[in-house]
Amino acid sequence: MEKHRMTPNKLSLPGQVVLVLQGGGALGAYHAGVYEALHEAGMEPDWLVGTSIGAINSALIAGNPPELRLQRLREFWQCVEQKAIGNVPYCLFPGVGNAIANWMTIATGIPGFFTPNPVAWLNQYAAIGLANAAYYSTEPLRSTLGSLMDFRRLNERKAERKTRISLGAVKVSNGEMRYFDSREETITMEHILASSAYPPAFPAIQIEGDSYWDGGIYSNTPIEAVLDDNPRHDSLIFAVDVWNPGGTEPQSLWQVAGREKEIVYASRAKSHIARQKQIHHLRHVIRELTESIPVKSRNTAKIKELASWGCHTVMHVVRLVASGIDSEDAMKDIDFAPERIHERWQAGYTDTWHMLNLAPWTMPVDPVDGVVIHDAHMRGATALASGIDGFAGKTK
Repeated sequence: MEKHRMTPNKLSLPGQVVLVLQGGGALGAYHAGVYEALHEAGMEPDWLVGTSIGAINSALIAGNPPELRLQRLREFWQCVEQKAIGNVPYCLFPGVGNAIANWMTIATGIPGFFTPNPVAWLNQYAAIGLANAAYYSTEPLRSTLGSLMDFRRLNERKAERKTRISLGAVKVSNGEMRYFDSREETITMEHILASSAYPPAFPAIQIEGDSYWDGGIYSNTPIEAVLDDNPRHDSLIFAVDVWNPGGTEPQSLWQVAGREKEIVYASRAKSHIARQKQIHHLRHVIRELTESIPVKSRNTAKIKELASWGCHTVMHVVRLVASGIDSEDAMKDIDFAPERIHERWQAGYTDTWHMLNLAPWTMPVDPVDGVVIHDAHMRGATALASGIDGFAGKTK
């Protein structure tokens, strides 16, 4: 990969570095490219938040020391490649190679990730219990992750080694989202598998007597875990979306299926962030109003209570949205062909370095802005940051 090195001391970081990873199966290779760029820039995440494949990538990063993280990510993605029929690569079947690879994934699973569950395939109406009611078993993933990460490090409490991780999952019984957070509890293999248990493909996972599915079926954009955190901290948040809500109008049924999937799994990320921006703006307005009240009046119980709704923190949200690669279709999230994984990884790496070189979070912001959005729309496109015009000329 082309290097775009920047010495870390040239980066002015406005707070904790947070990496938020959306779900999307094979599209998660884009996450790995994002992390590689951050790693090269010396910006190791203080906090990782993920769901589905985002939870898996987050665990691989948090569950290893910085010097091993990139290697472990590469080993995982090499392990889950859908390599070939026999010894013949899919790329040697022009026009049909991707389709063959995807149907092979459906029929045989992915080595090191999931394998077919014959009981479910034989009779989808059989009452085989929630733990077995899935087309595939994720026991191979359990084994793969167990060999690639250290749960002692994942749950490390020492300040100099601590990397916080939050994994989103939805409780089957009530449909409510829950974030399993290493700040509050010990993260185990079950938490990772639960966050990536996408139904009906993968089975629900039991944790403390309750069954959980992939958090992506409730909210595939887990940034709310950061913006609603308590207490809040100044943050530089890299929100990595592998589903793009923007696109051209589809002209065939197959294209309709792909466009529908993009819109559903993008999970209204942009509108969620915009709403959080409004909420944090109001918190800053409360802060400004409180400071304009005479000191004697501020000390009353009523004013103190009202002032508690105010906030001084500033959160910079860098949105990285994967723009897709040529020939992708409605089945791209199960396209684990090696060349596709490489292309997505490279795209994440390139997009991230583009934003790192812009470093829009170093520019002045309005004092009442609690959330500042820096939006990178597409690979190679100029990054657009809220309130920043013409800044693209500063790209190195």
